Parts: sequence; C-alpha cells; structure tokens
Amino acid sequence: MSPAGHVSGRSRRTAPGCHAAGVRIELVWVLPAVLAATDWWAVARGDRRTETWAKPATLVALLATAITLGAADSTAGRWLLVALVFGLLGDVALLGDSLGRFRAGVAAFLVGHLAYLACFATLGLPRPGWSWAVLVALLASLVATKDVLPATHRLDGPALSVPVAVYTAAIAAMLVCAWFTGEWLVALGATIFVASDATLSINRFVKPVPRAHLIVMVTYHVGQALIVAGVLAATG
Repeated sequence: MSPAGHVSGRSRRTAPGCHAAGVRIELVWVLPAVLAATDWWAVARGDRRTETWAKPATLVALLATAITLGAADSTAGRWLLVALVFGLLGDVALLGDSLGRFRAGVAAFLVGHLAYLACFATLGLPRPGWSWAVLVALLASLVATKDVLPATHRLDGPALSVPVAVYTAAIAAMLVCAWFTGEWLVALGATIFVASDATLSINRFVKPVPRAHLIVMVTYHVGQALIVAGVLAATG
C-alpha cells in the first residue's frame, strides 16, 4: 500500500517534528500499511469483528501520517485532511448494510470529494498533455456503472437515485481535477479510488462481483494513500 518515499521533482524530506537524525518518510507509512493489511485479511476471512475496528483505524492512521508529514502546513494539505476525515466518517457509516447507512456513507464521501476538489484546485490545474487521458478513465467508469442509477431508482426511487447521481457527478469531477493537477500519484490514486467505488456500486445494486468486498477495500486504501502521497509531494 505504501507509496512512501516518492519524490516529485522536489527534495526528500523528513517528517516535521522528527529529530535531525530523523525518521525516514517510509517509516511513517508503516502503521497505515499494517492496519490496511489487517483489514484486508479480515475482509478476506469474513471476520467482521476485526474489520469493524481495522477499517476506521486505517483511515485514522492515514490521517496521522498526513499530519506528521506536514499536511496541516498548506492550504491544499488542510483540504486533504478534511477529505480524509469525511472518508473516515463514510467508512464508519458503511460498516452497516442498511440503505440508511449507505445514504449516510454517500453523504460523507460526497463532502470528502468536494474537499478533494478544493485540494486539487489549490494545487493548481495546469492540465499537461498526458492529463487528458483522464477522459478514457472517465468513459470506462461511466460504461461500467451505467446500470447503477436505474437500479437504485428501482430500489428506492429518487430518495436513493438522486443522491447517487449527485455523488457520481462529484466523484467524476474529482477524477478529472486529479489528473489536471499534473501530479501523477494524485491522478493514479483518484483513478483507483473510482475503481473501488464502481466495484462497490455494481456489486451492491447491479450484479455480484467475485471477491467484491476485498477488491473494494484494497483499491480504496491504495487510492487514498496515493492521493495523500501525491498531495504531500506537491506541497513539500
């Protein structure tokens, strides 16, 4: 999971607050990586008790890692922290299987994606030539999830389909802006995050996806971690 030690044309740095002898950047990623692996192990085994604490603990550790590496020192970094906080709230909401918990999760992640939009806009959107490849990723996502909105409408009418439609627009905008930052780690993380959401929505509303829960959690954690690493690299 750990994208630690990435350098994006900037000098390598140690975490603020560490001694001069320093803790290498790689080391602060150990805790979220271990917790994420624990969550994946629990999901693979169907161990709900372990997943109940390991899933939110992973985001708490990722938040702590971002703060340790200086996220609070920049405007983009602070927006990153807001996005992670709402991701944590969404994680807790989605520990339940009811439609009410799902709506709460959608609401939390919607705010999180809006925070990511603010974060990426603050980084700047230079739109390098390669970033337009995002249109391929966006089209692939839309094609893969084309049956989700009709399925949510059949299930619970506008009460479910409208929030899902708004969320879909927000995450699509997040994906495009991530690529337009010109930060390849941010772009990759956002793409993997979208793949996670697509898998979750297809499995829940359209058709079963083999090992869906495990796929969702692995791609979700990897996507979030890559976004964090990319933003920190861009602001460091």
